[in-house]
Amino acid sequence: MLHIEDPYIRTYDERMEEVLKLIPLISSEWTNVTPSDPGITVIENLSAFSALQGATIGAMPYEARLRLLAMTGFRPKKGKCARVLLSSDSLEEPIEVKSGERFFLGNLCFETNRRETLGKHHILGVYSKWGDEFQDVSFLTNREFNVPCRIFGDRPRQGMEIYIIADSLPEAGKEMLFYMDVEESGDRNPLEDRTENYFSSMRWECYTVRGFKPMRSRDYTGAFLMSGELKLKMPDAKANRFLNAPKEGYCIRGVLEKADYDIKPRLFSITGFLFEVWQKNTRSVCQTFQKSSGIEIVSPFRDAEYMMVFGKEEKGSSYRRYELSASGQGKGRLCHFVRNAPGFFSLSFSKEDFGYEPERLKDAIKVVLYSEEIMRRYNVGRVMGYDNQELELPLKSIVPDSFCLIAKRLDQNGEELYDFVRPEKKDDECLYYHLLETDGKIVIEDPGDFTGAELFIGSIAVTEGDRGNIRAGNRLEAPNLPGHPYLYNPGAGTGGSFKEKLDSVISRFRADMRTPFTCVTAEDYEHAVRTAPGLCIKKVKAVMDETENLVRIAIMPGTEEKHPVLSDIYRSVLRARLEQRRLVTTRYILVSPVYVPVNVKGTIYVKHRYGNCAPQIVECFRNAIDYLNSDRNFGDVLRFEDVFQAVEGLSCVEFIYDMSMRPAGSKYVALKDSDIYPAYNCLLYLGDADIETVAVG
Repeated sequence: MLHIEDPYIRTYDERMEEVLKLIPLISSEWTNVTPSDPGITVIENLSAFSALQGATIGAMPYEARLRLLAMTGFRPKKGKCARVLLSSDSLEEPIEVKSGERFFLGNLCFETNRRETLGKHHILGVYSKWGDEFQDVSFLTNREFNVPCRIFGDRPRQGMEIYIIADSLPEAGKEMLFYMDVEESGDRNPLEDRTENYFSSMRWECYTVRGFKPMRSRDYTGAFLMSGELKLKMPDAKANRFLNAPKEGYCIRGVLEKADYDIKPRLFSITGFLFEVWQKNTRSVCQTFQKSSGIEIVSPFRDAEYMMVFGKEEKGSSYRRYELSASGQGKGRLCHFVRNAPGFFSLSFSKEDFGYEPERLKDAIKVVLYSEEIMRRYNVGRVMGYDNQELELPLKSIVPDSFCLIAKRLDQNGEELYDFVRPEKKDDECLYYHLLETDGKIVIEDPGDFTGAELFIGSIAVTEGDRGNIRAGNRLEAPNLPGHPYLYNPGAGTGGSFKEKLDSVISRFRADMRTPFTCVTAEDYEHAVRTAPGLCIKKVKAVMDETENLVRIAIMPGTEEKHPVLSDIYRSVLRARLEQRRLVTTRYILVSPVYVPVNVKGTIYVKHRYGNCAPQIVECFRNAIDYLNSDRNFGDVLRFEDVFQAVEGLSCVEFIYDMSMRPAGSKYVALKDSDIYPAYNCLLYLGDADIETVAVG
């Protein structure tokens, strides 16, 4: 039912017309296609039933389709704000930023989620240590220097170290973020969990007053196998200066615990002490407090002061609205309001002065701050009481986690009550609604006790979805910080997306249904090997031996060796994967490639004006015979005609007088009519080239 393609568009008459056109193609003996024929009567009944059924399926509501998909484990992916890491190295002095501080790249807005100090720590130097010798690789901190560095040389070994020296480090228990830009292999399959890998691991330590102490870490680089972030948490002990490196300072050390790299790590850069920003633009924010005095408000809207204050006077009750009093005088639900600076305010409550104040409860006070745009349009509408009532919101592309409504209703004394209601929060007699964040609407499924209530925006932020996944190397502007500095993002933005639409969920479901899990055919085994997470698989060929119920699988890893073979790690990972997927009675063998050189010999007449073109001809032979770096797979026939035409097509070649190709050995190849037939596990490459060129003209 998920795969019906516009069934309601095709009418009964269209279906009958299509069937009648097919009858002569199916049967030459069926010549009576008038309504009097019993076969036509049967077809008419079936077509009518198909049209009715198709129309019913086509009219299936959105929620029913979602629930059908949920039964198979497929649900729409939630929308997310893109996350970007920024470097504060360009700041001349440390700057404290508030939660919600804004950074801009063109019209894209990025915000912080917490208060922190930027530009407080800097990397002074980076060193790798092999044995007793330090290697200075501090150029990795210079983003203008874009040359890859083998951080552990050509032979990484267990116990090798990397030292990051800084002018200071955060306090005990605080986290640090680094970004490593690594030269990656294009053949490596993505890992399901980027904090794990099969080849390498590192232990991270910090030098403290009690010596080197271990740090908790989350390494998304796989010990420098992939570009990504490194998150480190300071140990409990206080950091101390380290004096035994080429440069003195506070020290973070990484120690290789496992170094079975399939590809040796090559780093472009290391950027440290980063902070997170999220691609969103907050238009209204709700802040919550417990105490009723000494409340400090920091507004993200420095050019606006639209504020509403609400307090809870009894446990479990709704909120009451409190008006602002700049003078601190009057009676009623008032709070003393002081403007300290643009965007900074103080609030205090006093039952003695005003007659009312919130109780000291969890979430006792809520302060809602509006931008001017939302303040003019913050009234959403009234709850009418019928199911699935739709209401338009003033914005689209909303961040779901940021959204909240304020419901205003009257108590039995006619006084106003306010409740803060989030989407899909199911409580007894509560307002239950869905947020259609992409379309900018809410759908009220159950009004509960809120029939007749007026709805207002409580908090709201918007996002640009995948536009926030910006490329690495941008300069983001911070117009509200002193000096209006620019901050650099060493890595690309990640995670930005809108909520997945139903059509996309259905497409994922169909693709999953077509993707084999259990290996039955040779193609199934090849797909399972080719997509093994974390491995570099360049070529794979599976051959079925039905007489022995055996599958032979030849695999070429995409590693750095000239003629790569399957390592023990590759075999272990692939066996674990195939054991889950093979049929119980089927055996398999993992086979390393066999590399056979092909020797060529020939006399080629070349055009006189091209001079010495023998190297160009040899290179043409190399490319035509190369099975390692081309699209040719295991066992593909190397045809003499193809190589002949490739060489003859060179602009410098007049004609080929004679040419021959011979494999070096016959165990894994066969020669038939000048064509070379390699075995299922054999790859060819150019061996000796004995080429004589003769100039013509």
